[in-house]
Amino acid sequence: MLRISCLYRLPNALYCRQSFSHWKQAPATFRLFHVDAARLKRRKTAEEKKSPRIIEYSPKKAQPANGLPSGGSEIWRHMSVAQLAKVLQRPVDDVQEAMLYVKGADNIEPAAKLPDLKIIQEIAKKLGAKTRVVATPEASCEDDQKERDVTPRPPAPPELLQPRPPVVTVMGHVDHGKTTLLDSLRGADVAAGEAGGITQHIGAFTVTLENGEQVTFLDTPGHAAFSAMRARGAVATDIIVLVVAAEDGVMAQTREVIQLAKEAQVPIIVALNKIDKPEADIEKSKRELAQMGLALEEHGGDIQVIPISALKGTNLQLLAEAVSTQATLMGLKSDPSGLVEGIVVESKTDPRRGKLSTAIVSRGTLRKGSVLLSGLAHAKVRGLFDHNGKPLTEAPPGTPVEILGWRELPLAGDLILEVETEKKAHAVLKYREHEAQQEKIESSSEEIRKKDEEHQATYRAAREARRLAGRFRVRGGQRVKQVDENEGKPRVSVIIKGDVHGSVEAILDVLETYSSNEICRLDIVHYGVGNVTEGDLELAKAFDAIIYAFAVETPQNKATKDVNVRIYNIIYRLIDDLKEQLSSKLPPVEVEEVLGEANVLQSFNINEGRKEVPVAGCRCTKGVLKKAKKFRLVRDGEVVYDGQLESMRHLKNEVDSIKKDVECGLRLRDAKVLPQAGDILQCYTTHMEAQQTDWDPGF
Repeated sequence: MLRISCLYRLPNALYCRQSFSHWKQAPATFRLFHVDAARLKRRKTAEEKKSPRIIEYSPKKAQPANGLPSGGSEIWRHMSVAQLAKVLQRPVDDVQEAMLYVKGADNIEPAAKLPDLKIIQEIAKKLGAKTRVVATPEASCEDDQKERDVTPRPPAPPELLQPRPPVVTVMGHVDHGKTTLLDSLRGADVAAGEAGGITQHIGAFTVTLENGEQVTFLDTPGHAAFSAMRARGAVATDIIVLVVAAEDGVMAQTREVIQLAKEAQVPIIVALNKIDKPEADIEKSKRELAQMGLALEEHGGDIQVIPISALKGTNLQLLAEAVSTQATLMGLKSDPSGLVEGIVVESKTDPRRGKLSTAIVSRGTLRKGSVLLSGLAHAKVRGLFDHNGKPLTEAPPGTPVEILGWRELPLAGDLILEVETEKKAHAVLKYREHEAQQEKIESSSEEIRKKDEEHQATYRAAREARRLAGRFRVRGGQRVKQVDENEGKPRVSVIIKGDVHGSVEAILDVLETYSSNEICRLDIVHYGVGNVTEGDLELAKAFDAIIYAFAVETPQNKATKDVNVRIYNIIYRLIDDLKEQLSSKLPPVEVEEVLGEANVLQSFNINEGRKEVPVAGCRCTKGVLKKAKKFRLVRDGEVVYDGQLESMRHLKNEVDSIKKDVECGLRLRDAKVLPQAGDILQCYTTHMEAQQTDWDPGF
């Protein structure tokens, strides 16, 4: 018989161990221990504890005869049909046949991607194979990255190349006659219809010369604000025609164009315009061009200089022949077959036709129905138009064309590439958006890190201050309001809407030159291409912003009355108005005006009642001295006294003013200040004057 022990509690809270036979003597709480033979366990001896533990492993299972992994074939998301066939060790035909019986497996091309794992598993099941899901192999990731984006094709073989029209960009300083020259070449009058008589967009059109050759011309703005447009024109061109007015010679934008041509390595033909004017100086202009580093033909160089008059049509035929000769020497050719490549010259939103872009085709032949990509925008071409608005069936290389059908507005200067299907276009766009987001994160990571460090430093300082103040001393205190460092500063908020992307870009480039945000902030709430919409009006109300509509229409309704909408079609007038708005927000400043000046000839004391007070004997040397105004006593360039006069006398008479070359006695209100001979007394007044912004946009 086993002896069972229990624990029970005595009245005096002491615990005792008694035999089971005494459990009835007093009330007790106890617990029974079951100790049957099945639950007994023998303790290990010291020798057994010291012996090393032996781990036995089961033997490896032999690989199947077919060579497939025992756990099944490895599959992953977005694997191609060809990769699946390789993993399953089956012919591609077998996999394609199995896909015909799987719902959702529509594309059976070997390069087609299978994004759904369930479909992949179902295909493998149809083929009698087991699968297990793994991470995408690195080699496959690299291949996917290459396949997701599209790039220009490699150069075409020489046998496919055919001659194409040259792309000629007309560039130069503002108001030197670029648009008038193009009007004379194509028989139109574009300059008369331009706001302010200056070009503010890039125009692209084809001109047929008298010899039958076609030339694509680009007209770029010459105003200082449109430097980005000129840079795009220089990149997209084969030849630059530099228009220089013979009366002005080389100007600021002329130098800029020469620099752009040198950087892009584009040949230049100089057109010396306005030679019909009496003040024209051809030789002076040639000397200035030579000083800029241009090797002119008459000096043994290769740059032609053609004196012309665009208004009267003088020597235009010579200029056309010079362009044709230069193009022939360059041997311009392109491949008209295959996928289209081009460059966006300009883009805009038409209120009736939607999003449009002007582009120049550089390779391939553009037709209706083509799927195009440009940056983060894509299009299925619904219409092609020439510079006159006439529909085109196709656009071969070197042709400027207006493209209708963009889902988003492409950026001017971006490359245009054609893809096979819209599905491919969406995949590329998704990849590009992801890459753009990653690039944005990387570019802002440094700024985020600095902000985090500033926050941590502020937090540590506050924590240390709380620790030094004691745990309970900071409780119950009023929370300090966080004040924005920009709070209280004057602010001008603007919304920019323009007719084309290039105009909006030019305006934003000018606004970036503003650097006086410490005095008055300039906030760009929103910008875009197209007419002013209801959403723009609501946004302007919310931010108390001014809407600048550049050559676009505004809605005519009641909502417009509550919003400050300013319509302009000349960029420098828009900037002048913005400068006025900035100046109106600045607080007035105190301006000092000097009325007169006097030299102290002698200092003496007079009795005023029982006191002696100092008096300065002076002669007025400039302007007028007025008793009611303020006076400043200057000694050796330092201000000794600044305040009011107590007395102004002339020949013992108290007077209110003293004219030039008149002697007088002046007594300052502060009797402790002692004037000395040689001091200068200035009479001045102050008034509040409106402050003007110091912003200089460069024009």
